[in-house]
Amino acid sequence: MNWAEQGFVISARPHGETSAVLELFTRKHGRFMGLVRGGRGRRIRPVLQTGNLLEAQWRARLAEHLGTFSVEAIEMNAARLIDDPFRLAGLTSLASLTQLVPEREPHERLFDAFEIVLGALQESDHWPALLVRWELGLLEELGFGLDLATCAATGASDDLIYVSPKTGRAVSASAGAPYHDKLLALPGFAIGQGEASPDDVVAGFALTGYFLDRHIFSARGLQPPESRARLIAKLKT
Repeated sequence: MNWAEQGFVISARPHGETSAVLELFTRKHGRFMGLVRGGRGRRIRPVLQTGNLLEAQWRARLAEHLGTFSVEAIEMNAARLIDDPFRLAGLTSLASLTQLVPEREPHERLFDAFEIVLGALQESDHWPALLVRWELGLLEELGFGLDLATCAATGASDDLIYVSPKTGRAVSASAGAPYHDKLLALPGFAIGQGEASPDDVVAGFALTGYFLDRHIFSARGLQPPESRARLIAKLKT
């Protein structure tokens, strides 16, 4: 069994004295792990940093085996972010949340969006808003997508500013006014309307964070990534 494809490094952990277990996110093969022999060595270790884009070839005798990776660096993205704690927190959060995707299951739209967010992390100040949009996509890929197209109460598609925490459906300003304190804020950028201020982005993370916790973290006994909390704290300053 073997395949070759480009993929982004999600994690690499030591294995034995000299090797590493590499976790890649690929377009066609999804989140995939394999052994890199010599992966703890001085030459290969910098290649296996989170966010780097690699050309990888995976081999195994049987499909269910861990298998081995042979890798070659294409883009050393991690080095471009290492001196910026804020952007590094964004990268770490992005990678950590990708680990929620089932192994060996392709999620091509999520991969394409991952690539866009990673590019923005290096080149744009708008990456936090893109990360919120990516988290919405993650919820959808995992089967917990929010219905933000129309108001749950009226069916209207305009003036949507709330989300019901019970149903995950959008609610308009007029329909939600009596229940304002019980609803989650829906910032316009999350549905493709307008620019995102820092406060809007914080509200977006609160929205996605609520449903990530409800459906995934609490349900699986997991904790949200600390890096996600750090980047939200920075946005609030």
